[in-house]
Amino acid sequence: GAGAEVILHGDNFSDAQTYCFQLVQQSDMVFIPPFDDPLVIAGQGTVGAEILRQRGAGLEAIFVPVGGGGLIAGVAAYLKSIVPEIRIIGVEPFEADAMYQSLQAGKRITLPQVGIFADGVAVKQVGEHTFALCQQYVDEVVRVSNDEICAAIKDVFDETRSIMEPAGALALAGLKRKAAEDPGQGGAWVALLSGANMNFDRLGFIAERAELGEAREALFAVTIPEMPGAFQDFCTAIGQRVVTEFNYRLHRRDCAHIFVGVAIRNREDAAALLRQLRESGHQALDLSDDEMAKLHIRHMVGGHASEAQNERIYRFEFPERPGALMEFLEKLGGQWNISLFHYRNNGVDLGRVLAGFEVPDTDLQRFEDMLTRINYPNYPESSNPAYRFFLDQGDGPA
Repeated sequence: GAGAEVILHGDNFSDAQTYCFQLVQQSDMVFIPPFDDPLVIAGQGTVGAEILRQRGAGLEAIFVPVGGGGLIAGVAAYLKSIVPEIRIIGVEPFEADAMYQSLQAGKRITLPQVGIFADGVAVKQVGEHTFALCQQYVDEVVRVSNDEICAAIKDVFDETRSIMEPAGALALAGLKRKAAEDPGQGGAWVALLSGANMNFDRLGFIAERAELGEAREALFAVTIPEMPGAFQDFCTAIGQRVVTEFNYRLHRRDCAHIFVGVAIRNREDAAALLRQLRESGHQALDLSDDEMAKLHIRHMVGGHASEAQNERIYRFEFPERPGALMEFLEKLGGQWNISLFHYRNNGVDLGRVLAGFEVPDTDLQRFEDMLTRINYPNYPESSNPAYRFFLDQGDGPA
């Protein structure tokens, strides 16, 4: 209504900022920094003033989401000047931890790439002003996984029926991690919920990962003998636990491989179940922290490819937008036969593909040159235990 024009440019904050600088150079427009400006930081600091007015007594720690650092710099500078004993704790995703790395190094670090699941904090470099203030006033930065963020989104929904975006629930995820590490703390802890710009399509992915992030579900790969009574023995080993997922396919005549999800109380409970399975004579792997297993394998357990030759397995990532998958396929070209391909659109900002290529050793250098040329983040996964267990062309792990 005010006559402003919205321009969507780039796949992350750094791309958009670079384009803004270009517009400023080409015109008489003024660039208003989103976080690295003393007045913006001061405005963010009013959040600290509100917290102090609402809960002035007994405050021990404030957990603040960190992207470029504007919010935490303003809150920290204000609160430390009024109640210096209060702890200011920043929270970042492991895959977008520019402030954590910068404070560790004593200088601003530029990340080569950032994960954009929590897109509100997907910043490659923190601000100059914000970094200086954080060096002075911030006590600690805690890092959390995407699964922990999903669990925090679920917690907020369960308590308030409000749905946070990933960056919005980031601080609560950090508070929960800190509470688990040091449960004996007294006083009040506050987590800032910073936004609810949620795409509805993302909720399926978040719901799927929340139980893992809450340590309420564990994923296992289990080998059982292919013989009468073996399945019953396996169920006995699981006990009275709730099975959340069960995928089975005949592997060969002497054994079967199972991908199973089980409800647990905590990570220690998962470790105890793994020991129990092994003590009862089952080969078992805990895949709860295996990103490829959680993203791809659980949806495509389908047996080994005995005909595949010289198979090379890679994960790829690309910014999700209309046509992105076709663009990816076109860049791959048809030089090598694709023996495996898995892609799921989870409604998130990052497209993920698992692909297998039949590449003879004589073509390996040319294949690696192709990976460099297409310039997508890629991760070799041919040695991944989940792949070897369920999809490898051989017999799986010994």
